Amino acid sequence: MSDFKTDKYSVELKNLNIFYGNFQAVKNVNIGFKKNRITALIGPSGCGKSTVIRSINRMNELIPNTRTEGEIIFNDFNILNSDIDPVEVRKYIGMVFQKPNPFPKTIYENISWGVKINGFKGSRHKLDVIVEKSLKDAAIWDEVKDKLHHNALKLSGGQQQRLCIARAIAAEPEVLLMDEPCSALDPVATLKIEDLMMKLSEKYTIIIVTHNMGQASRVSYETGFFMVDENKTGFLVEFDKTEKIFVNPVNKKTEDYISGRFG
Repeated sequence: MSDFKTDKYSVELKNLNIFYGNFQAVKNVNIGFKKNRITALIGPSGCGKSTVIRSINRMNELIPNTRTEGEIIFNDFNILNSDIDPVEVRKYIGMVFQKPNPFPKTIYENISWGVKINGFKGSRHKLDVIVEKSLKDAAIWDEVKDKLHHNALKLSGGQQQRLCIARAIAAEPEVLLMDEPCSALDPVATLKIEDLMMKLSEKYTIIIVTHNMGQASRVSYETGFFMVDENKTGFLVEFDKTEKIFVNPVNKKTEDYISGRFG
């Protein structure tokens, strides 16, 4: 990859604090996610990893009594500002969830919905082109091209997750958030998703949450390790290039977690 990809941030979190009611879930997170790279967030359950990535496309705001403080800089804007429409944010920052969640519709309709909801007004032919391209980019076209009008729920778990990725990228976002995208999949399907992530990083900035240390080490360029303090509030312990985090971390707690001594 060219050098510029290692220098330019796609998203920056500055002094990010997230509250659920009176409980502070995340405190003082400062991290930059580099353009066209895969960044992994690791750490024990409940340390705020998913809360952090959900904040990046303002999905936490769908949870009652959630409050976010600090800055999330995307395209030179703080997207937490009150004049920024979160629906507009989600056009540019897509998300793939832990469990595949295709709609109970056809494969074609799953992809076309993701385009239409963002205001697509083109012809049916143009929509056909977008659907095909999205499925090809998600490495599932050859498996479903003769089943486009079949129910998506009949696909295998791994196929469903790739379909959900295709749906997310159909809207041509700049950033793709992935919250434990392989946790519900078998090893073969997991490797397919990992291969796909690395290919997609040529076009998108990808941020993944994973409990799979092998996965983080295989696919990510940089890794952030989170844990909780005495108040059960999540914070960023250490952030660096993945190789350094896994081979020579600065913090002893990072080393203990990666080596399986806790978590």
